[in-house]
Amino acid sequence: MNYIKHLTGFFDKVVLDNSLNPTHISLYISIFQFWNLNRFQNPISITRDEVMRISKICSKATYHKCMREMHDKGYLKYEPSYNPFRGSLVHLINFSDDLKPVQKKDRKGLKNEQTIEQALNKQQTSSDTGTEHALVSSINSINNTNSINILNLGEQTQNLKTEELELIPKGENKKKLREKKDTIPKDTIPPDWNDVLVFFKEQNNSEIEAEKFFNHFQSNGWLVGGKSKMKDWKAAARNWILNAQKFNPITKQMQNNSTPTPGNLQTTIHKNYAEPL
Repeated sequence: MNYIKHLTGFFDKVVLDNSLNPTHISLYISIFQFWNLNRFQNPISITRDEVMRISKICSKATYHKCMREMHDKGYLKYEPSYNPFRGSLVHLINFSDDLKPVQKKDRKGLKNEQTIEQALNKQQTSSDTGTEHALVSSINSINNTNSINILNLGEQTQNLKTEELELIPKGENKKKLREKKDTIPKDTIPPDWNDVLVFFKEQNNSEIEAEKFFNHFQSNGWLVGGKSKMKDWKAAARNWILNAQKFNPITKQMQNNSTPTPGNLQTTIHKNYAEPL
């Protein structure tokens, strides 16, 4: 069997059959590989897991659905075994006989039509330029027109941009660009909780203080002093960290220990007991 003619016949059927999708084609090609390894014997024994692995079908329901539909459409004959220890049988149909060979008369007619078209193209080019030029294939001409269209589109967009800038005075262009930069929010308020947490960690502060800061201003609508709207939450967070350090009981105790109190000895906290009295 000529497998090239078989595959061309199969794809000729696929082109006309709009009900097939890529999963059907992948399943058939994987079964065709098993058929090729068995030297095109009919029927062949297949296993579901191997066919699914080669065809990249992950669902068993999709596998059985596609196999049943290809059986109904006449692409193959499927005989399931319903036994996990015995493979199912598949009869593949030879599509190489369905191809209709082109007769010699038709081939001559096609050659004559091609030569006539080439002669007409040469006459058109010679009449336009006065000299004969090499014929350019239709694919290249399409690519050339596409590239020309792309260049034209780029020029049109650049022209539109320049026309818009020309309509606006030169002095106002810089002002509008500055206004656009100013309107871009640097730090939106209210901020995201994750941004607040990251900022407090960068300042070597605890997550509890970040949560206190976020909950406090979230409850009063992000107002500074309960009156004016907050403009920079990072500056407010830095002030919060400074105030938290002031009101920290450990820092208070350190400050109290640094100043002498009446009734206590005025000695340093860290003493060196190796020195003699």
